[in-house]
Amino acid sequence: MKKNYASLSEAINDLTLNGYTYNFNVKDDHIECQSNDVKLEIDEFHVDHMYRFQEMSDVDNESILYAISAIDGDMKGLLVNSYSVYSTPVSAKMVEKLHSR
Repeated sequence: MKKNYASLSEAINDLTLNGYTYNFNVKDDHIECQSNDVKLEIDEFHVDHMYRFQEMSDVDNESILYAISAIDGDMKGLLVNSYSVYSTPVSAKMVEKLHSR
């Protein structure tokens, strides 16, 4: 069941307690977990939950938190991406995958 969180840090803390323990980074056409050198292609994971957060003090600073699980069931983790001029460029297929939730 999807919860409503007041802040990004509250969501991260709660989801980590619920088994989303890996930290993913988005690349052009895959996500990766650098701590254990794992790369998941678009068809190897699904987005379980997606949460949007916007800082009240800076309306241009929006973050999206994705709770992700590997299809094989071996990994659950979090991916934080910002919607700002500093966000990571990704392929159209990756955008579609991340927003399919």
